[in-house]
Parts: sequence; C-alpha cells; structure tokens
Amino acid sequence: MDKKFLVKVVELFIDNGAKTLTMDDIAKAFGMSKKTLYQKYANKEALLEDVLAFKLEEAIVKLKELDVQVENAVERMFCRDEHIERAVQSNNSLLIRQLIKYYPAIFNKHMMDFAEKFSEVMVHNIERGRQQGYYREDFNATIYAKLFFQLAMSYDSSPFLDTSIIDRTEYNNEAFMFYMNAITTEKGKEQLKKYNNLK
Repeated sequence: MDKKFLVKVVELFIDNGAKTLTMDDIAKAFGMSKKTLYQKYANKEALLEDVLAFKLEEAIVKLKELDVQVENAVERMFCRDEHIERAVQSNNSLLIRQLIKYYPAIFNKHMMDFAEKFSEVMVHNIERGRQQGYYREDFNATIYAKLFFQLAMSYDSSPFLDTSIIDRTEYNNEAFMFYMNAITTEKGKEQLKKYNNLK
C-alpha cells in the first residue's frame, strides 16, 4: 500500500488501539471493500507489522537528517528529535498497551527493530564524537547505544520507578545527562557545560 494509506492507518490505530480497530473499520474508513483490503494484507497482524515498520523508518530518516545538519556530535545529541520524543512518550499509549497485551510477538519484534536501528544512529554519533575528541574511546559503542535506548524506553515499564513521584521529563533528562557524562572526555564535558541549563 502507498504512504498515504499507511499515514491514515497509523492515525486510526493510534486513535482506536491495536485490538479495538478492526479490518472492517479500516475498509470503511477508506471506502473500500474488506475483500480489497484482504488482497493487500492477509490479516490485521500483517497490517500492524507494516504500520510499525513504516513509522520506525519515518523516525530513523528524521534522525539521519539531523545527523547531516549538525556536525558537532555533542550538539547533535541535544537536538531533540520530535519523532523519538513522541516514540518514547507514546510508550504508554492505547496502541502500545494493546500491542503489548494482544500482540506481544509483534510488539517485541518492533521494539527489537527499533532498538537496532536507533542504536545504529547512536553508534554513528559516538564514532563522530570520538573523531572530534568529545567521546571516550574505552567503551563498547554498541552496548552503550543499547543501554541508552533501554534507559530512554524504561519509564513506563520499570518496576523500580515510582512514576507518581518521578516525572517523565525529569527522568528522561537525567537519563540523557547520565549517558552523556558517561561517554564524554574532558573536552566533551566542556561542550556539555553549554547545555547544562537546558536539562
């Protein structure tokens, strides 16, 4: 299916949830027969996988665009991308909650794909920062990238966080600065000082 179709289906799933929205609902929203929809997608699970892959690719493209626009590796990390921010904050949305409950295999595959592609972007940033002298050489870039992803995505699922006391934004900012302080050299920490007030 084309991009326009997927954009609208994403909205339908976000508004209604992964379980609640039916193939009948989707066919009606597009004024097509259910038969036509089933010719494109054998079942709702296949459609969900396509929708999640589409949204993930959209977010990764935006991240890579920022990589091109911002040369300084530390500065790049402070250019918060709205797609990733939304992805992190929508972790507790109706769509995600229903995916976890009713389609755990699809959700887990999506999160593995998300972690993999996001980690690639982070590793690229680490390599650039090392070339610029801002990031340390003595750590495993792939593991640190995955650690950061895990930290960023854990607010809603960690058994150790009382989210009635710890605000999501504060948690995300502290997790981010924890990561940045862990990877930067003294030269990199000088760069960090410029952003301390933005925390």
